[in-house]
Amino acid sequence: MPLWVQLRCGLEPRTLAALTVVLIAASVFAVYHFWTGRPQTVRAPVRELPAAVAAPTAAAMPTVTAVPTGALASVRPSGVVVVDVAGKVRSPGIQRLPSGSRVVDALNAAGGSRPGTDTTGLNRARVLTDGEQIVVGATATPPVAGAAGNAGSPAGSGNPGSPGGSGSPSGPISLNAATVDQLDTLPGVGPVLAQHIIDYRTRHGGFRSVDELRQVNGIGNRRFTDLRPLVQP
Repeated sequence: MPLWVQLRCGLEPRTLAALTVVLIAASVFAVYHFWTGRPQTVRAPVRELPAAVAAPTAAAMPTVTAVPTGALASVRPSGVVVVDVAGKVRSPGIQRLPSGSRVVDALNAAGGSRPGTDTTGLNRARVLTDGEQIVVGATATPPVAGAAGNAGSPAGSGNPGSPGGSGSPSGPISLNAATVDQLDTLPGVGPVLAQHIIDYRTRHGGFRSVDELRQVNGIGNRRFTDLRPLVQP
């Protein structure tokens, strides 16, 4: 150490060394204290949702009740009625309608009646019942004169040329409503030909005109000429 420093401070070398050590230690402590006291960045804590919110409880879950199969089967048919629409309609056949439907609904479902069809005999406001048949354009057939007296005669024996044969109907027979027995009373028509007429009526949804009788198997021009004034659609 320079002499002037020793003389100026009046300190011995040992004392000066000890003072230096103290100053260094104080400086280190001050630096450490400053470093540890500096402001630090603090991360915000993560907010956790309560367990009741994070996962719904069993009480909050919707409850699904199973319906027995038998119960469904007993409910479905009650809402639908099945009817058979036949006769002079555009689309004859089976129609499925909601329960409470009326005859007019069945006619609309079958495409409506054909032009010129007389529907005055139908109560279009009547409520439908399941399994019934609606015949459009069929008129009531008047009683056949002499039908009872011909019960003992052979079927089909009535023809225009046989004297004393089966009597003729008192009025035209409806091709769309007549039965096999009623058609059998016509001249030249036996039970087989009567069944052919009914089969044709079933396949085509009824007769639209008497001329369609020509298309029935077993009816030729001569027989058609004899039957034409005795029948109607």
